[in-house]
Amino acid sequence: MRRELWIPRILSIIFILFLSLFALDVFGTDLSFFKQLGGFFVNLLLPIILILVLIVFWKNPTYCGLSYIIIAVSFTFFFKTYTNVISFILISFLPAFIGFLFLIFRDSVKSN
Repeated sequence: MRRELWIPRILSIIFILFLSLFALDVFGTDLSFFKQLGGFFVNLLLPIILILVLIVFWKNPTYCGLSYIIIAVSFTFFFKTYTNVISFILISFLPAFIGFLFLIFRDSVKSN
């Protein structure tokens, strides 16, 4: 396996960590500890889904790339990121870009 495939993998991990940071904002509220903990785990659902996609399709960049593109389209409509350019770039464009990188670099796996 060539090194190019590590670029989308590392970007995926960074993106997952970035999304996980949003889960920490629940601890600044006036809710009880258990409600804050519940909100924390609810906010971690998306990063967990992305981790599962990355783990399941680690050896198959085609499926991983297609999954990330589908997730990006879902993020666009579910979170309505098309209404704000910054949120679109950070939440919807990044997984689509990572998905396209997986698809571009999938040929490096086949050539080995």
